[in-house]
Amino acid sequence: MPRRNETIWHIGNAELSLERPRVMGVVNVTPDSFSDGGESFDEKAALDRAFELLDEGADIIDVGGESTRPGFSPLTPEEESGRIVGVVRELLAAGAIVSVDTRHAPTAKLCARLGVHIVNDVTGFIDPAMVAMAAETDCGLIVCRSVMAPARTASTGRRRRAYLDTDPRSRMAHAAAEAEAEASLFPDLPAEPEAPADEDALAALMDEDARRTSGIMGVHRPINRRFPMPEPAPVMRQVMGFLGDQARILRREGVEADRIALDPGAGFGTTTDEDVIICRAMGQMASMGYPLVCAVSRKRFVGAISGVSAPADRDAASLGVALAAVEAGARIVRTHDVAALVQALDAWRAISTESIARAFISLGSNVGDRVAYLSRAVKLIDELPMTCVFSVSNAYESDPALGIATPVANAVCEIRTELEPRVLLGHLLDIERTLGRIRKPGVGGAQPRTIDLDLVFYEDERSAGKRLTLPHPGLAERDFVLVPMEDLMSDPERYFASFGISVAPREERIGIVRADLGPIIWDEA
Repeated sequence: MPRRNETIWHIGNAELSLERPRVMGVVNVTPDSFSDGGESFDEKAALDRAFELLDEGADIIDVGGESTRPGFSPLTPEEESGRIVGVVRELLAAGAIVSVDTRHAPTAKLCARLGVHIVNDVTGFIDPAMVAMAAETDCGLIVCRSVMAPARTASTGRRRRAYLDTDPRSRMAHAAAEAEAEASLFPDLPAEPEAPADEDALAALMDEDARRTSGIMGVHRPINRRFPMPEPAPVMRQVMGFLGDQARILRREGVEADRIALDPGAGFGTTTDEDVIICRAMGQMASMGYPLVCAVSRKRFVGAISGVSAPADRDAASLGVALAAVEAGARIVRTHDVAALVQALDAWRAISTESIARAFISLGSNVGDRVAYLSRAVKLIDELPMTCVFSVSNAYESDPALGIATPVANAVCEIRTELEPRVLLGHLLDIERTLGRIRKPGVGGAQPRTIDLDLVFYEDERSAGKRLTLPHPGLAERDFVLVPMEDLMSDPERYFASFGISVAPREERIGIVRADLGPIIWDEA
């Protein structure tokens, strides 16, 4: 039976195993993103960037059309959808797992109809329309601790009324609550001047968030503190209280628990001290029973603790925070620098965790002593780090296919590996070069080859990059793969059906097997 992990995130028409941390790459189709300055605002540029992130190892692409930077300009749902729908369509058609970063129910509904897998709501589903959308669809949901939500009062535990950040009343209400708290704690402080009434001055006041915000506790830090950090308990009561409340609201409306993930919202409306407290409490939040999202990439507080002012220069520091969060229990990491994070997670996991995966590699040769090339390739696969060959099929001769002019000797080997798929693929390409495979640019796969190695299946993994697609797009129709697999398992069709792959009838397949060339001898001394 297929290997299954206990932690499965149900996301629309797919399931995502969280046995290993998953990487969410960010594509902002916005002209004013704080982190990338709008470099992907053009639809083609956004798609090019998305496929680049997939090839770098992103498991999820998070597409956003509305910036949430301090002082951002709000969009209508129509404007937001116009920016992202084309990008979403193309990524879904390519087989990518797609998340949409939106707080607008009409945008979320439209994208859900297109087949998007995840809705990432920075406002934490405080809008009843977003809750209704969640109940009507089967998308995975990311509930972010929201700066737009009412705060809990210390006396009643109930929430005050909240406004959107773009509503001037939001900044005014925050300032009033701050002044009220200061007045009660420090009665000798002079009163703050009244907020300006004209819209331009109010907008300027809202843009001062980075300088003036007092964080989720709503009060300035007292003078002459004895410790460098505030008390964690009040901060985490606010954070976990909000996340728990929103998860319960969704579940009361019929949303299954295994669709919900939580983002504690570090960097949103919080001080640097509070952000550090939140990140240190990842293990505590993991006990709530929902997958945790770490979305700190290039945030202001990351710059504050690392001494790096430019957002684009904060990737290394963001990586450090992300690894600490994963160590504490985060399962989804949202990042702008996918390549660096994937490398770091691969190395971290190789050392910290033993996790053996089942994978299948298709081998083919149509040059020289074909069976000898298959044998040498299997031996080299068995010598790969953190990998062993579990079993090997016989060699079979198949009809020419896919532009190849001569019959091909084929086999399939089953391996056990602790290498991640992209790392494994790199090693397979190295083996091809070692055995004299020459890939001529522009010719594609329709050329003679001493050896051809395809990673056709890796349990619980999927990829939609241009460099690696999993499961292999031709797996279900290639007779020269499916027949050898019958040597390795009793019923390949049933096995792949459990992963949603429908195997084609033999008369509809390509590369029909015509002869059994016998066993492959590879493990003799």
